[in-house]
Amino acid sequence: QVSLVESGGGLVQAGDSLRLSCAASGRAFDDYTVAWFRQVSGEEREFVAAISRSGIRTYYSDSVEGRFSISRDNAENTVYLQMNSLKPEDTAVYYCAATLRGDYGLVDVQRRDPYDTWGQGTRVTVSS
Repeated sequence: QVSLVESGGGLVQAGDSLRLSCAASGRAFDDYTVAWFRQVSGEEREFVAAISRSGIRTYYSDSVEGRFSISRDNAENTVYLQMNSLKPEDTAVYYCAATLRGDYGLVDVQRRDPYDTWGQGTRVTVSS
């Protein structure tokens, strides 16, 4: 089993950038497909981005495509989410999630149920 710790959240202004990190410990990290989700209080947790075990394939929600970039460094057991051109609607708690299941396309990776390991979340606030 792997455990996940997110970091890098904070308060920024619209148009700014942030980079979130998801550090893993435990089992070999390159066994895992990893995703970022986000959640606004009172709303469902929504998919943001995912990356395959090797990092070759990446997936994004329509709302962040072109602004966010997910990457991973398996040697450092870390997945990153580079967030550019941030908007107030990006304000949320961002969660990292991992699954031993492979990635089978965007429809598959954006489902919450395959992910059985979640971090505690890091808050991102974007002011207008």
